[in-house]
Amino acid sequence: MKALIVRGGWEGHAPVESTSLFIDFLAARGFAIDIRDQLAAYDDPALLASADLIVQCWTNGGLTASQERNLVDRVRSGAGLAGWHGGITAFGYENPQYQYMIGGRFVFHPGGFVEHSIGIAGSHPITAGLGGYRVHTEQYFCHVDPSLTVLATTEFAGTPDAPETAGVTMPVVWTRHFGAGRVFVCTLGHSPADLRVPQTRTITERGLLWAAGALNSPQR
Repeated sequence: MKALIVRGGWEGHAPVESTSLFIDFLAARGFAIDIRDQLAAYDDPALLASADLIVQCWTNGGLTASQERNLVDRVRSGAGLAGWHGGITAFGYENPQYQYMIGGRFVFHPGGFVEHSIGIAGSHPITAGLGGYRVHTEQYFCHVDPSLTVLATTEFAGTPDAPETAGVTMPVVWTRHFGAGRVFVCTLGHSPADLRVPQTRTITERGLLWAAGALNSPQR
């Protein structure tokens, strides 16, 4: 199997260090790794066709019409797409098909870095054996597709800059089937330290495998 990692954009999310956390994990499970540091990777249909898993880690910016079409078509035809935090949800705001494919978009994070709880929702191989846990990081408020399969959530307490969010339950981890492809999104992961939190790392590793069709999973 082959994993195509496309990384770059805003350096505040440390795209190189963050994606590097998972390279050995994927390689140990038989993936050949192809790393691209330019969005021009999405200009190459042959490159996309060779990828079983596409890991998107690019905050800010967006895709040209042809890049968007190539990426969306490849996932719909059977590739997995996976990513975390702003690298997948704070990207492509002018790309409606990309937005529809991933199922959510970052809006803001009330209060900045806050202590909050992550709750596991339902039963799924990605979260099997995990319980709720606490994190201190950005709590992403997103606009999300109601058809998502939600695997983890967080509840907002309300902050002075956004008191109306109090009591809102928001997806943190979700999956969706997209044509013959699979999409995995985790909104945690502002920094490599966040991705090293054991539960978050386990969820992300399993999510990468699930998106590639390499982890047992129900069909929804």
